[in-house]
Amino acid sequence: MTKKKGIFDVNADINLFNQGKGTAVEEKLLVGSAKGTASTKKDGRELDSVMDIIIQQMKVSGYRERTITDYIRYMTQFRKITNIEYLEEITTDTIYLWLDSMQVSNQTKLTRLKCLKAILGKCFNNGWFGSKFWHGINIKVDKKVKKGAKKDDVMVLLSLLDLNTFIGLRDAVAVLTLYKTGVRINTLGQLQERHIDFENKLLCMDGTILKNHKVLKLPVDDELIHLLKILIQQNDKIRAYYGEKNSYLFITCKGTSLNTKSTNNAISKQLNKYAKKYDLHNINPHALRRGYAKSLLEKGANLALISKALGHSNLGVTTQYLDIDVDEVADNLRDFL
Repeated sequence: MTKKKGIFDVNADINLFNQGKGTAVEEKLLVGSAKGTASTKKDGRELDSVMDIIIQQMKVSGYRERTITDYIRYMTQFRKITNIEYLEEITTDTIYLWLDSMQVSNQTKLTRLKCLKAILGKCFNNGWFGSKFWHGINIKVDKKVKKGAKKDDVMVLLSLLDLNTFIGLRDAVAVLTLYKTGVRINTLGQLQERHIDFENKLLCMDGTILKNHKVLKLPVDDELIHLLKILIQQNDKIRAYYGEKNSYLFITCKGTSLNTKSTNNAISKQLNKYAKKYDLHNINPHALRRGYAKSLLEKGANLALISKALGHSNLGVTTQYLDIDVDEVADNLRDFL
């Protein structure tokens, strides 16, 4: 096979819910409720109808398919263990019964519990519960602070990538975008040319591509702006060659979208490959996001500003991103003596 040339050379300066019939799990949970209200019998509200409404509310609110999948999976597991059919049968005892049945780590239990609590919270908001009785149920987990990517490692990786090839250029721009804006890998795959304000040097993202569904604007520097312009030029050549029509910033070598049902898209796989090949530590999408947060902190940004930049709903989550060791604590506290 003759190797294709031209379009791959860079000459620049450098669905869970199917339409129509649903899945088996979805059909099991989403029955009845044709009028959009939970059917009520003398024993209470049927969980099938309750989940029907909640999932429809999530779809309207723009929840990701992966999130909806988790809601369905964990509620199905909960019902299987507890044999509950009606919402009013859910108590602290049934929740503990469900948790005790799991042969998994506490971290996994906590993840599943949060999902169930989110469902119950929506039930409370819909007026189906008079109190949040599940609020005091918690799983103790000793959390280890994950390290963020260090600037030196990021620079080493960028120096090893060949920016004269399309894949090298794309991956380099992706790394810089993740490290200099802190966007999630799922958001990165959904970025389009319209999200870049070149004149004002801003990344302007609407709620449709962000986890918290809110608008967010982030500044970008001259280096990233320059590379984004070059990448867009190369994207146009790739798409024209393969007859693809889209405006995504990060595409495959055949011009198609990187979007997948998981966060393990092509960029994520490439970063894992580079980390192993070049023996680089903490080079992955989440580590780059943490590195961005730590960089802001070191430059003097306060916690509230960092939290907004990361799109977090509360400051507690943000603090987990900032790996501050004991020596840093001592050195920083000395300034306040």
